[in-house]
Amino acid sequence: MYNFAYYMNHEVKHLPEASQFVLDLGDKSAHADYHLSGNIMTIIHVYTPPEYRGHGIAAEVTKFALDYCRDNKLKVIPKCPYARDYIDRHKEYESLQAR
Repeated sequence: MYNFAYYMNHEVKHLPEASQFVLDLGDKSAHADYHLSGNIMTIIHVYTPPEYRGHGIAAEVTKFALDYCRDNKLKVIPKCPYARDYIDRHKEYESLQAR
């Protein structure tokens, strides 16, 4: 049995050299992969291992990535369906989308 509260108390880390935002889950990790071009971050893929899904982990990683974009005045292209749906559900991030 996984202790999801334990992982939610750990911070998502930005690994710019890997173009990822990562949450360490012990033996695995959840992550958002991106491509940065100028001031536009394209979120390519958000991944959570299957056994960790349904506990808000992908949301935590996505929120961290979007907050990073806001803090660094970046625009976002959410190519990943999960990231696009997250922005649709959280209207406070709509203004980050590149038009």
